[in-house]
Amino acid sequence: MEASGTTLTEIFGVGPILAAREIVGMVGDVWRFPSKAHYFASYAGVAPIEASSSSGEVVRHRFSLAGKRRLNQVVMHMIAVCQARSDPTRGGAYHRKKLAEGKSRREAMRCLKRRISDAVFKALIADSQLASQTVT
Repeated sequence: MEASGTTLTEIFGVGPILAAREIVGMVGDVWRFPSKAHYFASYAGVAPIEASSSSGEVVRHRFSLAGKRRLNQVVMHMIAVCQARSDPTRGGAYHRKKLAEGKSRREAMRCLKRRISDAVFKALIADSQLASQTVT
């Protein structure tokens, strides 16, 4: 991973094995996702979908069961747990903020995973742009 010059390992909780084997290996060409908000988050299994009660009194969200569930269950979860427990300034602060807003632990973790998904997408795009500039 050092030879590739990836910025994925700069994300707190992402090591070289997780970056190489799980993220880069599963995602492949990041340019097939037109946007982080919809396509990449759906592929990673962290795009929230509404799962509210039929009466509409309680608005809840859950993760989509589409996409690469392993990317969510292993990669995003591992990074989120690491950040929530050990990163007091970024992920941990965001997780605590969501808990203070009244979200349950699962809901706060869901929000953190979605935020991590955006950071991973941003790093993959930056790496891909850097690689294309180096080749030309």
